[in-house]
Amino acid sequence: MSRARLFGSLCGLVFLLNLARIVFAPLLDVFIAEFAIGEATAGLIATLVWVGSASLRLPTGWVLTKVPRHRVVVASGIVLAASSAFAATATTVPHLMAGAFLMGVASGIYFVSANPLLSELYPSRVGRVMGIHGAASQLAAVIAAPFVALSLLVDWRLALWVIAAGAALGTAYTWIAAKGTEMPTAGRADRQFVAGALSEWRIIVTALALVGAAVFVWQGVFNFYELYMQSKGLSDRTAGTMLTLVFAAGVPAFYVGGDLADRFPHVPYLLGIVGTFAACLVALTLVEGLFALVVLTALLGFVVHALFPAADTYLLDTLPDSTRGSAYAVFSSVWMLTQSLGSWTVGLILERGYAYDAVFATAALCLGVSVIGLAILERAGRLPS
Repeated sequence: MSRARLFGSLCGLVFLLNLARIVFAPLLDVFIAEFAIGEATAGLIATLVWVGSASLRLPTGWVLTKVPRHRVVVASGIVLAASSAFAATATTVPHLMAGAFLMGVASGIYFVSANPLLSELYPSRVGRVMGIHGAASQLAAVIAAPFVALSLLVDWRLALWVIAAGAALGTAYTWIAAKGTEMPTAGRADRQFVAGALSEWRIIVTALALVGAAVFVWQGVFNFYELYMQSKGLSDRTAGTMLTLVFAAGVPAFYVGGDLADRFPHVPYLLGIVGTFAACLVALTLVEGLFALVVLTALLGFVVHALFPAADTYLLDTLPDSTRGSAYAVFSSVWMLTQSLGSWTVGLILERGYAYDAVFATAALCLGVSVIGLAILERAGRLPS
């Protein structure tokens, strides 16, 4: 029961941490109007959240060789509460960018410490636990657009103040739950950060090759999804609903994706997800009607969100106790840095006059080529699993 309480508190905390990362996407048009900035600058604000999420993952991995994982998790909640309050007071674009970056930092510290902790709390059900934890995270993405819409009835800053208050309460409860839980001992052997990461370089590189490009593309897609739907003739309200739908489809996807990750061979399963995501994205660029857009939006959201628990399960289930925290921190840092550049890159391309459909279709086709190449290597036995 004590582990269950801790798991529940982590699910609550990850909800707030992911809300802090996602909340900037539905606020981009507000920032464009209020601060008189272009799409590239707005995209950079969203990108900085993810750059922040990537920035301290490597140092956090080193800290985990010295400090128990649950204490680092609590530290991430403290950072989130303080940084959200800081961002809520922004009156200039640099101030807002700094706040967004620090909010991202909090999530990076959390995921590097919490994911290995969860895999060690429930070592026989890694995929399922990561799926449930991911579903809790995904609920934040579902409510992000309506949450921002409600806050705009008062002021956009209200959304950030609510996150700050929730993070303070959630962090306090997590600390209390952790004090009453007997922690696993599996991670105590992981005391050599550099050596541990280097010893697992093949698995790290393989995981990045499998999922790195896909999450880069996904970042560019979802941060501009509302504007993309508007370019297809949908109203502002309908476009916002479509963004909510693409995230709502991710809630069952995390649970199902994590459960299936325990059942299927990891590498073929990941390749299947990335290939299906690419096919859905191509199809999305070819349709116009509302019904077809709704169906493909739901399918796209389900498929891409199944990728995240599958990737985490591949790493956490494959890595040994003696290197799990260190190697996962390296993977997580590079993976997050890769995807963090997606929205900024897409914003730059769009400002040069390219259409959404052309940009997304080209990205999907590149993903398809990479899947074919990796599948050939997997069949030849060249990829570790």
